[in-house]
Amino acid sequence: MTTQPYITMLGTGNALVTRCFNTSFTLHCQDSILLVDGGGGNGILTQLQRAGIGYDSISDLFVTHTHTDHLLGCVWIMRMALQFHFPLRVWSHQKVLHLLTVICRQVLPPSEAENIGSLVVMNCLNDADTFQVGDIKLQCFDVHSSNELQFGFTAQLPDGQRLCCLGDEPFSPLCESYADGADWLMSEAYCLYEDRDRFHPYEKHHSTVLDAARLAEKLSIRNLILYHTEDETLQTRRQRYTAEAKTVFSGSVWVPDDLEQICL
Repeated sequence: MTTQPYITMLGTGNALVTRCFNTSFTLHCQDSILLVDGGGGNGILTQLQRAGIGYDSISDLFVTHTHTDHLLGCVWIMRMALQFHFPLRVWSHQKVLHLLTVICRQVLPPSEAENIGSLVVMNCLNDADTFQVGDIKLQCFDVHSSNELQFGFTAQLPDGQRLCCLGDEPFSPLCESYADGADWLMSEAYCLYEDRDRFHPYEKHHSTVLDAARLAEKLSIRNLILYHTEDETLQTRRQRYTAEAKTVFSGSVWVPDDLEQICL
């Protein structure tokens, strides 16, 4: 029986947030759960518990890049898998896999760390490689970051829809073939364009809501999910982000809160 895929946003914030969790989400598909990034620490375990997702139900982990707000929570997921003996497949590029392996071998008991490679299987991806999670076929791609190798991905859903996750970097035209015409586009949006002088997104190498919305309109996107934001305007974030995006984007806009589910 095919289950309609859905996303659970475990966290929606940027690296330095304290009022919400760092960006991390799960993609639920038939008999499998893919965790994308782990946030900056063991708060990932709290978020999973609050979302009603057992850590031992995660079959696969995709890590976009080595920044601490994406990588360190993954150490805790690997630790749980190694300590409580449930299989986990980790997908990323070589630098991410190397760092995760080194950290785990340095801080975990040898009896647990020795199972890296068997119980926790590290799968090295290169640009444009494909892999399968449940009934969803994914393809990773280099987002062409100017400061750190980072992968985004596309996911071909069972009903024919296509989801594209751009990571947390400004969009590169070199990635257009992956994002063009996607049914769902996940894009970082550090803040409103009108708040750019307050939050300085461009100096931090991030985009604004208006930038993401203009891109989505240009690429004929149907649904735009905005995440990796500042956390000082959480009470009005959904309303104001949606309003700014809709000034230039004709599709549906999603500005999820932490723990919110989005049915794809």
